[in-house]
Amino acid sequence: MKYFSIVALIILLNGVAGWLLNLPQEAGDDVPAGKLNSLSYAPFREDQGPLEAIFPGVEQIDEDLRLLSGKTHSIRTYASAEGTMPEIPALARKHGLTLIQGAWLGGLPKGNDEEIKGLIESANANPDVVKRVIVGNEVLLRGDLEPEQLIEYIRAVKQKVKQPVSYADVWSMYMKYPELIKEVDYITIHILPYWEDEPIAVEKAPAHIERIYKKVREEADRIAPGKAILIGESGWPSAGRQRGFAVPTVVNEAKFIRGLIKVAGANGFDVNIVEAFNQPWKSKLEGVVGANWGLFSTNRREVFPLTGKVYENPAWAKSWGLSAVLFLVAAVSLRKPLQALPALPALGLLALMQLLLVLWVQQAGFLWYTSYDFWQRLFTAAAVASSAVMGGLMVWQGVEFFAAETAKPVIEDWGYRLYRVFAAYALYETLSLAVNGRYISFPNLVTAVPVIAVAGLALLACLSKRPWRQALAGVNGEAAPASRWKSANRGFAYALLGSGAALLIGETVWFVISRDMVADYPDFGQRLGISAQFTVCNLQLGLWLVSLAILSLPFLVSRQPSQPKS
Repeated sequence: MKYFSIVALIILLNGVAGWLLNLPQEAGDDVPAGKLNSLSYAPFREDQGPLEAIFPGVEQIDEDLRLLSGKTHSIRTYASAEGTMPEIPALARKHGLTLIQGAWLGGLPKGNDEEIKGLIESANANPDVVKRVIVGNEVLLRGDLEPEQLIEYIRAVKQKVKQPVSYADVWSMYMKYPELIKEVDYITIHILPYWEDEPIAVEKAPAHIERIYKKVREEADRIAPGKAILIGESGWPSAGRQRGFAVPTVVNEAKFIRGLIKVAGANGFDVNIVEAFNQPWKSKLEGVVGANWGLFSTNRREVFPLTGKVYENPAWAKSWGLSAVLFLVAAVSLRKPLQALPALPALGLLALMQLLLVLWVQQAGFLWYTSYDFWQRLFTAAAVASSAVMGGLMVWQGVEFFAAETAKPVIEDWGYRLYRVFAAYALYETLSLAVNGRYISFPNLVTAVPVIAVAGLALLACLSKRPWRQALAGVNGEAAPASRWKSANRGFAYALLGSGAALLIGETVWFVISRDMVADYPDFGQRLGISAQFTVCNLQLGLWLVSLAILSLPFLVSRQPSQPKS
C-alpha cells in the first residue's frame, strides 16, 4: 500500500506542476472587436506548397476564407497566376473580405510576366474586392532582381490598373533604394523584430515598430511628402529557435500582435499581420520557426485568441494524463525490484521515471506537431522510439545499480550503443548550429531523455552516497562488451564540449557580421559586446550547452577497463 501511495503522490505532484506551468497568461489588451484590419493569407496546407507547385482546392480556400472572415476585414495574397490563386478574389467577395493582391516575382522573366498579367487581369476584373496591389515581395532582399528591373514591372502595372500600386520588402531595402519611394503609390515595408539583425525582445517590439515606422516616414517625406505607408508584414513566431532576446512562444506571439495593434491604433499605422495559417512548406527553407507564424495551425485550429488570456499549451492536461498512465504501468511492472531497494533510491527512481515520461510525451507531441513531410515524420518516429528505449534501459540499469546486481551484458551493450547515437546526433547538430544555425532549432527535446536520465542517476547516486561514476557505467561502456570503442570515449567527450565552444563563437560571429549590426555599431568592440550578450542570454542555447556537458559526462569520467581475467 505504501508503494502505491508514493506512486499516487508522484502523479499528483506531476499534475500540480503541469497545472502551475500552464496557467492562462495575460497577453495585453484585447484586439478591438477581436478582428484585425488585414492578415496575410497563403492557402497551403500539409503536403502542399509553392515549391512543388501543389495548390489547395477551391473548396479548401473557401473554407479558409469563411474562417478568416471572423478574424479580419482584409487579406493580403502573394501570387496571382499559379494554381488556384486566381480563384481567391471571387471567394473573398463571397465572404465579405477585401484584398491586397500581390504578384510573385523571381529571377525568371517568363514566370514574372505570367504573374504580372494575372495581377492586372484580377485587379481590373474585381475592383470591388482588390483595393490595392503589390508587385513583388522581398525580391531585392533575395537578390532575384535588380532595382531597375523591379521598377519596370511596377511601372507596367501602374499603367494598366486603377488601384494603388506598391512593392513589399523589409524596411531597410527602402532605405537602401530610396528611388523606389518615387515609383510606388504607397510604400510597403516589413518590420519583423524577431528577424532583425539585432533581435528585439517581445516586450520592446511595439516601441521598435514605432521607431522604424517613423524612420521610414522621415525618409519618405524627404522624397515624396505624405506618401502612404503600409506595414505589409509584422508578426511573431509561436515555436522555433530563440534569437538573442527574441523568444518564439504562443504567449509571445499573442503579446506581440496585441501590442502591435495597440501601437498602430495610437499612431494611425496601416498594418497587415503575417500570417493567417502556419505554413508547413516554409520549414524546408526556415526550419520550425518559419512554419509557425500563424493565428491558426496547419490543421486550422486557433493557436491563440485575439481576446482574453492565453494558454501556452491548452492541451497540457491530455499530456499529463498520458504520462500518468504510462508511469502507472511502469511502476506496476517494476514494483518488485523497486520495493526491494532502499527507500531513497526507490523514491528517486520513481520520480525519475515520471519525469522521463513527461519529457517523452512532450517530445513526441512537439516533434510531431513540427514535422511536415515524410522525412521529418520519419525522424520524429525514430527519435521518439529511441528515446523510449533509452529511457527504459537507463531506468533498468539504475535499478540494477542500486540493487548491487550485475547488469545483463546485452542491456549494457545496447545502452552504450544507443547512447553514442544520441551523442553523435548532438555533435552533428551542434556543429550545424555553429556553422549556419539561423534556421536550425536547438534540439533540446530530442536528447532530453538521455540527458535527464544521466543527470538523474548521477544525482541519485550522490544522494545515496554511492559512486556516481559507476551509476553511469551502462552508458559509458565500462560494463559493455563492445570494448573496441571505449578508448574513444574521452575524445568523444572533448568533441562534444569543443562543439559547444564552436557554437558560442559561431552564434556570436553571425551577429557581429550582420549588415544592420555593422551599420548601427561601426565600432567593432561595441558590436562584439552586444553580439556576445545576445549569445550568452539565449536560454535555449544555454540549455543546449548544459545538455552537451551532461551528455559528455559519462564519456569524460570513463576509464580504460582492466584486462579481463584469464
